[in-house]
Amino acid sequence: MARDLTGALSGVFQNKDAYYESDDYAITFAVGHLLELINPEDYDEKLKKWRMADLPIIPDEFRVRPRDKKAEKQLKEIYKLLKRDDIDRVVNACDAGREGELIFSYIYETSGVDKPVERLWISSMTKQAIREGFERLRPGAELRPLEAAARSRAEADWLVGMNATRAATIRGRAWVGGVVSLGRVQTPTLALITKREREIQAFVPEPYWLVHARFDPRYEGLWFEGDEVRLKDGKRADEIVAKVSGKDGVVESVERKEQSERAPLLYDLTSLQRDANRRFGFSARRTLQTAQSLYEGKKAITYPRTSSRFLSGDLVPQLKPTAATLQPIEEYAGAARFVLALEQLPLGRVVNDARVDDHHAIIPTDVPHDLHSFSPDERRVFDLIARRFLAVFFPPARYARTTVVTEVEGERFRTRGKVTLDAGWRGVYGLEADADKQRTEDEDAEGGELPVLEQGQKVKCVEAESEAKETKPPPRYSEATLLSAMETAGKLIDDDELREAMKERGLGTPATRAETIETLIRREYIERAGKELQATPKGLQVIGMLEEHKITSPELTGDWEKKLSDIEHGAGKRDAFMREIEQFTGEIVGQISELDKEKLRPERVELGLCPRCGAETGEIIRENSRAYGCTSWKSREEPGCGFVIWKRVAGRTITPELARQLLEDRKTKEVVSGFRSKAGKPFRARLVLNDEDKVEFDFPTPRRTSAKEPEAEPAAAE
Repeated sequence: MARDLTGALSGVFQNKDAYYESDDYAITFAVGHLLELINPEDYDEKLKKWRMADLPIIPDEFRVRPRDKKAEKQLKEIYKLLKRDDIDRVVNACDAGREGELIFSYIYETSGVDKPVERLWISSMTKQAIREGFERLRPGAELRPLEAAARSRAEADWLVGMNATRAATIRGRAWVGGVVSLGRVQTPTLALITKREREIQAFVPEPYWLVHARFDPRYEGLWFEGDEVRLKDGKRADEIVAKVSGKDGVVESVERKEQSERAPLLYDLTSLQRDANRRFGFSARRTLQTAQSLYEGKKAITYPRTSSRFLSGDLVPQLKPTAATLQPIEEYAGAARFVLALEQLPLGRVVNDARVDDHHAIIPTDVPHDLHSFSPDERRVFDLIARRFLAVFFPPARYARTTVVTEVEGERFRTRGKVTLDAGWRGVYGLEADADKQRTEDEDAEGGELPVLEQGQKVKCVEAESEAKETKPPPRYSEATLLSAMETAGKLIDDDELREAMKERGLGTPATRAETIETLIRREYIERAGKELQATPKGLQVIGMLEEHKITSPELTGDWEKKLSDIEHGAGKRDAFMREIEQFTGEIVGQISELDKEKLRPERVELGLCPRCGAETGEIIRENSRAYGCTSWKSREEPGCGFVIWKRVAGRTITPELARQLLEDRKTKEVVSGFRSKAGKPFRARLVLNDEDKVEFDFPTPRRTSAKEPEAEPAAAE
């Protein structure tokens, strides 16, 4: 970034390693956070030992220290520059957001200098944007509320994280094993995932039946009664099939409605991460890194760490020039031409100054884009941003939706058809299928054209059939759905506009959510299983231990995020917020210290009779910390019948649900994702129990290898 500034400012710059210098400017840089809050033991030696009696630890004044040797070296160079007599003013050009403000304020505060500070605030790294930013530098004091919010966030995370982690580790180490790491944002996020995992584990599938009918003239229908299409009784389903097959019927009603669908709003970081996960399977971190590289390295997009999906009024003159930079690119040429030909751009849903705080929505920059220099990841993320930018200026997509109700022998069948009248904004995407719209399991699929049908028309039921199905548990979170849940503090909201209203009360911020997910994975509280995020036994145990405690509450953390936002905008007081956090820290320590150690003992599932010896001995398969094993096992010297299914196979946790399938059917129902080979490559396979009761992989392609227990194959299982 420092290099980019030297390229945009006038004068010849010399590279002095730790900074660049011209006749007018010295430009130096941080490398992320150079300073961090010190640990409790740095305030008081006795805090090296973790004791409940010393909690809560609340410093009178927070202190910082260099993050590492590299940071310390760069800090010394920055301090030297700041103290030079010929330096008369300072420009803070750190990232224009909460964390950038904190990085600068820690450095400036510890330097001991007192020189006037101005703030460079830009949303794009093009030379023109940098020059314009330097022409309208903001007084540093204007950003004090942002600094106050940044400090409050850092100190609140320290207070809650340090104290809750120490308390929970002292109380729960014996059962959870090792440090029990808790945090203001990571713990309620983990609570969302474990709650879903428990719902899945407790789920008991129920059978139901659907009845499908085919009519002449050619169309199909799904039996329904009131709002219900599911039949709980298979016999009743068979009766309906027998009753209507080959019989004459009548078209009871034909309802035709025109509907329109507006283009989605522009991207903020979270919605970009959601789409990249849904379409390409990218993790939130991978999308953020790619977007940051498009912003800093390629100058192709505007500032990505934004929470706004709107543009500010001052950008209006740049919109057509931005569309013009996309016109030479073949896949955007037609859509860009349409936008450029509009006499007046439709700006009602696009421009809203009240909804733009620090930064506007992510859009392409108005400079030529050399797509050949982009990496494959950059190409994909840029494609999402470019198409979304063009699509917002297109008219709504228009559909004709038809619902036909057919009656045969007193039974009613529903048929739905959908025909696109005008692709509108969807044309920018090549009219691709409704990839974003998730259809419920039994929703009658909307076909295309239906034959011309009129109310009262006689038809014939050519054939009918019943389909046996089972209810399914709720799906595990993917990164896309978890980001949605974090954005709304766990509330299920699909509507774009309503989601906007919830933003200030989300878990974390767009810039921090990806790191929160990665932290939970590093702590081994959750793991990636294919596209799903799954709570590990350790994660389930941590939340089980804290059950009703406020630290697991997404709503509470969402309220804190709102208060931080208020501080940032000058509408809230830092002191009041910090007092609330200190009080909460005391409460959580008190609650954890009162936990009954016996109640912390993890619940262990029992999966039924042992397939090897249970018929004779009555021994069962019970979960322990590392496996699902036969209760005949007493020790290494008395191993019993030796039946075992290890909990970790090729880097993936085997859940009680998968172990139950292996015991009941000797194989998993589905091909399972999330395994990793010794070389670290992900793979999918069905698990099967072989003739010797050992777990093996059954690959979708003909290839079989055993999934051995930990001692035999440490690289494959843990």
